[in-house]
Amino acid sequence: MSILKTITGKYRRFKLSLSPQQNLFYGFLTYIVTGTLLLSLPWLQKVSVPILDNLFIATSAVSTTGLVTVSVFDSYNFFGQFVVMVLFQLGGIGYLTFTTFMLLSTTRRMTHWHQRILKTEFTLPKTIKIQDFLASVIIFTLVMEILGVILFLIAFRAEGMPWAQAIWASIFHSVSAFCTAGFSLFNSSFVDYSDNVLINTTISVLAITGSMGFIVVTDFVQRIKKKGHKLSFTTKIIGYGFLILLCFGFIFFYVYEPNISQLEGQERFLAAFFQSMTAMTTVGFNTADFGAFLLPILLVTIFLMYIGASPSGTAGGMKITTLTAVFAIMKSRIKNSKKITFLGRSIPYERLYIATSSFIFYTSLIALGTFLLTFSEDFEFEKVMFEVASALGTVGLSTGITGELTGFGKIVIIVLMFIGRLGVLTFGLAIWAKYKEDDDVEAIKDDLAV
Repeated sequence: MSILKTITGKYRRFKLSLSPQQNLFYGFLTYIVTGTLLLSLPWLQKVSVPILDNLFIATSAVSTTGLVTVSVFDSYNFFGQFVVMVLFQLGGIGYLTFTTFMLLSTTRRMTHWHQRILKTEFTLPKTIKIQDFLASVIIFTLVMEILGVILFLIAFRAEGMPWAQAIWASIFHSVSAFCTAGFSLFNSSFVDYSDNVLINTTISVLAITGSMGFIVVTDFVQRIKKKGHKLSFTTKIIGYGFLILLCFGFIFFYVYEPNISQLEGQERFLAAFFQSMTAMTTVGFNTADFGAFLLPILLVTIFLMYIGASPSGTAGGMKITTLTAVFAIMKSRIKNSKKITFLGRSIPYERLYIATSSFIFYTSLIALGTFLLTFSEDFEFEKVMFEVASALGTVGLSTGITGELTGFGKIVIIVLMFIGRLGVLTFGLAIWAKYKEDDDVEAIKDDLAV
């Protein structure tokens, strides 16, 4: 008993010695390793799956990407599929979110360590308490996913799917859509349901609410409840930016992509909207074959995946807030203005530094990832770049080359998906930044005592 207590004490001291970014790094890495080991168990598989592919699937799930080298349905049985779902559920709501919520639910107080990690992961404004935020995240997630299950079940049953299969498919895809994970039990994603209005709408609502972020959704809810409540500046930026980019993508898909423009009426509208939405929210589902799209449309999709959605949601990408900050800097330089503003509001220099650092680091990683894959893979350049942008943006869309990647190519994509889930700056700080120990010695002592 004393040995176990000693080991536990050392482990706690090790956790407290790490920076919040390093804790996130090791936390998500632990999820991935655990997931890989579980998926490697023979009794979770329908057919034998190589360890590298299990690692790829586990990383893709935890990072809520959705890129797969093997079919989830054909390779894993129900228990294996359940493990995959748990992994992208944990990856979607964030590291420590569920465990901290359970800690608070059992009347135990939140430790200083928990607060540091959660503040780093979600970047909460000072006006929002972590306890209230966590409760909102868990409740909102459950409500949206249960609603998604009900709507999916109605749609799948209407399509003639058996009850048992429809129930499991509804649960799996509802969680996957809200967490913008992009994992599907259908090998062709939702191509077979491209004209199903209910399925298209359900996925879109779940993906948009998940990708917009819990803080943004909370802000909108408060605006509806309280007449005097005004939307925050960040919410306005994310909202306007999302709508503009969504419409931008929709127009290109609707007008210029032959595979979509040849469709008629409602089906054409649904296909154009869905493809733009799936790239923006990084949900990764598709109702059309991206491998057959024109080069200009692939470039538009890469751009949308590159940007992503909200920094407080389940979506990946560089984030809309980063794009607007970089745009504001460019505008001020062109106008030769010393003050950097956007929508009439001045942007603090600290946020500008973060945005420019993120922009440079993110763009460099896409360039580096594409460069490395061109050495090992024998595919067209645009398909390689598409795969890299999809991996780093944790999107999950593909032109169909994922399963044909070499071992080296899979490792590159695995690393990019992991970095994309952490966030490029969080990854950089976890690897290179020197951590200054917390000055709040009493708080650390309290953590050790809990």
